[in-house]
Amino acid sequence: MISQEDKALLEKKGISEESVAQQLKNFATGFPFLKIEATASVGNGILTPDAAEVDCYLAVWDEYCKAGNSVVKFVPASGAASRMFKDLFSFLDGEAEEPSTDFEKKFFSNIEKFAFYKELDAACTKNNGASIKELMAEGKYKSIVFNLLDSTGLNYGSLPKGLLKFHNYPTTERTPVEEHFAEGAMYANMEGKVRLHFTVSPNHRALFEKLVAEKKPEFEKMFNVEYDITFSEQKQSTDTIAADADNNPFRENGELLFRPGGHGALIENLNDIESDIVFIKNIDNVVPDRLKADTVTYKKLIAGVLVSLQKQAFEYLRLIDSGKYTHAQIEEIIRFVQQKLYCRSNEIKHLEDCDLVIYLRKKLNRPMRVCGMVKNVGEPGGGPFLAYNSDGTVSLQILESSQIDMSDAKAKEMFEKGTHFNPVDLVCAVKNYKGEKFNLPDYVDPATGFISHKSKNGRELKAMELPGLWNGAMSDWNTVFVEVPLITFNPVKTVNDLLRDVHQ
Repeated sequence: MISQEDKALLEKKGISEESVAQQLKNFATGFPFLKIEATASVGNGILTPDAAEVDCYLAVWDEYCKAGNSVVKFVPASGAASRMFKDLFSFLDGEAEEPSTDFEKKFFSNIEKFAFYKELDAACTKNNGASIKELMAEGKYKSIVFNLLDSTGLNYGSLPKGLLKFHNYPTTERTPVEEHFAEGAMYANMEGKVRLHFTVSPNHRALFEKLVAEKKPEFEKMFNVEYDITFSEQKQSTDTIAADADNNPFRENGELLFRPGGHGALIENLNDIESDIVFIKNIDNVVPDRLKADTVTYKKLIAGVLVSLQKQAFEYLRLIDSGKYTHAQIEEIIRFVQQKLYCRSNEIKHLEDCDLVIYLRKKLNRPMRVCGMVKNVGEPGGGPFLAYNSDGTVSLQILESSQIDMSDAKAKEMFEKGTHFNPVDLVCAVKNYKGEKFNLPDYVDPATGFISHKSKNGRELKAMELPGLWNGAMSDWNTVFVEVPLITFNPVKTVNDLLRDVHQ
């Protein structure tokens, strides 16, 4: 099935024949559903620190920042913003010349409130010889949208979200990239140095670099910090092969077709980061400075929880590795793993002492993450669960609906009654107690991918996404959930979301 030309392509992309064979096998067999024990909730896997505990964790984080540790804010920023403008593309393609849907009417009646208004007005004046107001008076609404989305205007239909103007300020406007600059200075400031890492697409990297070069001096002066900004791109080696309806490799003009492996591919980018602690937050989940206080407080809080748990885990690992521990100390470690790290096994009571210590060491000595969870208000996204792992243990996991067997009435009920969901608000510890980096791909559950059905030039195509970055790619991490307020979750899914109070 694999020709010499195929082998050359695989070598160029850094993908092994064994990997392709496994992916094709996955298309044929599908991915198993995960068995869940319960939905995580307050009191059962989700922490709600009281005021005194919050103050304690904030103090822990402030001390950590002064101790010479390294911290990076990791922002997946490669996604195109085209879905943000789906309704406006439909308007352009439709027969109606004037706004007819509620979405279209809201967009045009509030158009002056968008941070990109001035720039769009200038584009309309340049390309059409008329301002936005004049075009609207003439009923030329489509000209305005064309100037917003097309490359002859602002090109917002093809740019990534990170480069769009989201927020108005008295003397300027800011993109999400700039808002992450400000956020980083507020909670990831390590003695005057702020490190940010953006994952970007190759065709937009130059635009990101240009924006950073322009804005970096301004924000360094504003926050009295020095920024270290780096970029990476999704690796070609993480692309997945497409399959046809019969689960054979999909070919286009005789050549194998590969597709990006989804955000789970970014575990490779995260693995390349040299840092003790890494914050992860999506590019579009930002607010203006006037609303950042809660975001900053809760980012510091979950970071304080993380480094507190890590410190305790490290102490236990040193004790185990010393070989000088008592039965009472082993009992204490068991309680920590079960009650603080929410990792349980019914089998440990049957283990011999030596095997028990090996088990505990393995569970302690792995990457750790603390994830913010917000109350469920009907937003789509993964949720927090207590799920079974391949080794028979039960631990906290973030699961998508596709990973749950909805034909199982009990599992479906658990999913539907979930009280919280995942806003992609993580802080990660990626080194062991000796200061050595964990190799993060070793902690991925390969059985948690996702298959979707698409078409290419009229032919049916099966596409595969790798285990998601905060789902299967972090399956074998120690995971802890902390409730955070809804005000910390403000994604921009459509352009009209920018009209919400939190973005004005």
